Formats: sequence, C-alpha cells, structure tokens
Amino acid sequence: MKSEGRVIGIEIGRDIPGFFVLDNSVFTRYALTGLILLHSRLSGIRRMPIPVIEITDKQLLEVLSYTEGHFLDVKSKDIKPAKLTKTISAFANADGGEIYIGIEENSLPFPYKWQGFSKPEEANGHLQAFESLFPLGNDFLYNFLGHPKHTGVILQVIVRKTKSVVRASDRIPYVRRGAQNLPVNTPESLALLQRNKGITSFENEPVPVDLKTICNSETVIKFILEVVPTSEPEPWLKKQELIKEEKPTVAGVVLFSDLPQAILPKRTGIKVYRYKTSEIEGTRDTLVGNPLSIEGCAYDVIKEAVTITKGTISGIQVVGTKGLESVAYPTETLHEVITNAILHRDYAIADDVHVRIFDNRVEVESPGRLPAHITPQNILKERFARNGNIVRVINKFPDPPNKDVGEGLNTAFEAMRNLRLKEPVISELPNSVLVQIKHERLASAEDIIMDYLENNEMITNRIARELTGIRSENSMKGVFWRLRDLDLIEQVPGRSGFKSAWQKKRRNSHRKKER
Repeated sequence: MKSEGRVIGIEIGRDIPGFFVLDNSVFTRYALTGLILLHSRLSGIRRMPIPVIEITDKQLLEVLSYTEGHFLDVKSKDIKPAKLTKTISAFANADGGEIYIGIEENSLPFPYKWQGFSKPEEANGHLQAFESLFPLGNDFLYNFLGHPKHTGVILQVIVRKTKSVVRASDRIPYVRRGAQNLPVNTPESLALLQRNKGITSFENEPVPVDLKTICNSETVIKFILEVVPTSEPEPWLKKQELIKEEKPTVAGVVLFSDLPQAILPKRTGIKVYRYKTSEIEGTRDTLVGNPLSIEGCAYDVIKEAVTITKGTISGIQVVGTKGLESVAYPTETLHEVITNAILHRDYAIADDVHVRIFDNRVEVESPGRLPAHITPQNILKERFARNGNIVRVINKFPDPPNKDVGEGLNTAFEAMRNLRLKEPVISELPNSVLVQIKHERLASAEDIIMDYLENNEMITNRIARELTGIRSENSMKGVFWRLRDLDLIEQVPGRSGFKSAWQKKRRNSHRKKER
C-alpha cells in the first residue's frame, strides 16, 4: 500500500465511480478497479503538486476498454479545453463523473489507445482553463496516470456532484444524461436545475388562494392552541415565512391546510399499493384491490400512511425457516422512510409519493432527485434540506414525525440491522428517489437453507429462492451444490426435474452403505 504524499491505494472489489465521505476526508472511488485515491482536506491542498499515479496492466486494460456513459468520458489530449469544460459542468450538475484526457479512438480489440501528454507540463493549458472555472478541492480533483510501458501521462479529472450550479466556459450550465452533455439554456430548465441543487425551493412559492385556507383551518387552530396559545395564526405564520405576498406559500399549504390535495393536486398525497408478488414490478393482475389515497396535512398524511402500511404488511405471510411466517418490518424504518419522502420531496413535480407493498419488500418512491451534493452513497453522512421551512415547522408539532432532525435515515438503517434484516437500498431515478426496504435476512443463503432444514424435511429451489431473495434458479442451484460438496445436504431420492428437492445429509444411512 502506497501512502506517501496524497495517495493511498486500497483494494476494492467493485467498479463504480462515485464519492464517499469518511470522517474528515473525501474518498474518491475511481473507475479503475482496485484503486481508491485519498485526497485530504488539509489546508494548503492547492499548493500541492498534482500527483502522477502509476497504474497496473489490469487497470490499463480497463482504461482502454471503457465505454462513455453517464459517469465517464474519454477524450483526446488535442481537444480544446473549452469543449471539455462542458463535460465538467455536466458532471458537476448531475451525479458527478470522471474524464480521462489523453486517449484516442482505436480499432479492436480495444476501442481506445494511450496517447498521453508527453509530460505533465504539457497539460498546463487544460489545467489553467479548468482551474479558473473548477478550482482544485473537494469538488474537482486532478491526477496524472502513468504506465511503465507507455510514453507520457493521462490527465484524470474527477468531478463531484456540486451544491451550486456550475457553468462551462461559454457561461452555460450543462447536465449529463447518458453520454451526452445537455445545455441548460431555457428559464424553465435552469429553474429545475436550481431546485435540484437546492438553491431555490418550490416550497417558498406563493399559492393563489385565500389566506383563510391556512389561517382559519382546523389544523392551524389546533396547532396554535397546543403549541403557541399566546399567538394568533396569521402573524405567527408570517413570522415563520409561510405567507408571502399576502398569499400562503406551498409550505404553508402543505403544513396547515386541512386538504392540501384540493389546492395542490398530485403533489401532497400518498398512494399505497399492495402487489401480491415478489417480481421486480407490480402489474394490474397482481394488484390487490384499488390503491389507497391518503390525504390531509403533511403531519396527518405521514401518520396515516405509516399506520396503513403496517396494517397491510401484517396480513402478509411468506415461507420462512419454520414454515409460513408473518412479515415484520421495523416500525422505525417505515416511519422514517415515509417521513423522509414527504418532507424532502420536490413539490414542483405533479406526482404523489408512492408506497408499494410487495410480498418481499416495501418500496417508497418520492418525486424529485436528491438535492444539492447529496447522493445515494453519502446520504447517511451528508445533510441538506430541500424544504427547509417544512422540515423546521413540522418539528414544532406535538410528537413530530422528524423528532431527530437529520438522523431519520440512520435510524431506519439501524432498525433493520437490529432485526438482522438487510439495509434499505436507496437509488436515484431520472425524476425521483426510490427506497427499497427488503425483507431479506443478513444470514448467508447457505445458513438460511440449513436453518430451514432444521424444521422441515426438504427444500425446493422455489422455496429456497423465496427465503433468500435470490432470483436466479441457476444461482440457487449453485448454493445447493456448495452445500452438497460440504457434505451437508443431498438430493431427495425419487424427485427430479422441476420436482427435485434437497434434504439434510442422512449420516446413518450413509455409514450403513459404506459397511
């Protein structure tokens, strides 16, 4: 492990670009499999020379085999720096990414060939152009890559998803979509980008309805009497910035209207679905009954959604190690994930929060991408509230849904671990964030199968897949074969084909045969 200067190499097992925060340092996982570079946040980072990192033969082959995409771009050293600033802007305004400069197109077997800068100083023109727009630091990192069998160096630019809107040298911001850099050149697209960055929030927009909607509602009267009995609703709401231009703001309507759904349709409700399947997607055929629509102020919607979700789940039974078992999810996890979806969604998008209950998981989909610099990888460590007023004011309610502000998702993850269930999976879709709460045990597939056979005579491939969450029949066969090779299980005699099953190895009968 090399630890001199600013670089530490650490072996990892996956090939996913992205950024991770650990303690007070920024870890950047490069597309180069097996290499993580650690850039300290210590003062004086700008005065340090850009490191030259020697890559291995394996990493070289990977670099020359890359496919341009949403997180990755490869460019010739002859490309004009101004054009490259569009790619850097696009990565910064989307989900981050990496650019390798000094690679030319090539014929097979590799799509690219090494054509690096003869020495690091030759890249000064690029670096000067980049530094003026994208200063070296936490969001933009630069490295040179070298290889003993190739002349010159490749310039590697690592771009992190930024809090602010980043513009290219033409003063236009770009966003990355697939392998394209799309210009943000209309007022509407710029407004959307600013909301995604958290620079502006739709929660502060005035709503053209009478002030009585929030100043004389049952919700606000009850709240004032319980929380601030010495104040009148209207002056208190103005003080909380929930009234703007003598109109309620979106946040004011979400929090204190008795029925926000009538004022902001398709933006303030939750729909709950029950699908009787474990497949990737639910269908009309697997939908049980009609979706339930939950309406009311945000405080009531959160509580009712959690109650309905728990009630629906309580009726689900799945095959467990001891036969049919009722499904159980931690209440804290359901509560925190649903609360997070309501409080941090993008209210500019005309869509409800969707809670989908499957046989083996619960999915919560919230409209809007993750704001500012937040990513699925750093969401448990970083903090940013898209809807600051909603988050702040709902915390004043009696028994608020966000008691531990900023710790909700950490609580959700910890509750799953305490029940020995796998942690929730957070993914960012083009216009929403999806959280999957899977009913899958932390135990290995082998442990689950042996556990099941402690209480049952035999196990089939289908039952084993239901228990372990493994979707592939062939992958499940591999688990059975590993247990067979360990002399722990054997196939049930007389059962073959789709009826085949496995049982615990019968030691006594085996010894009789040997004699």
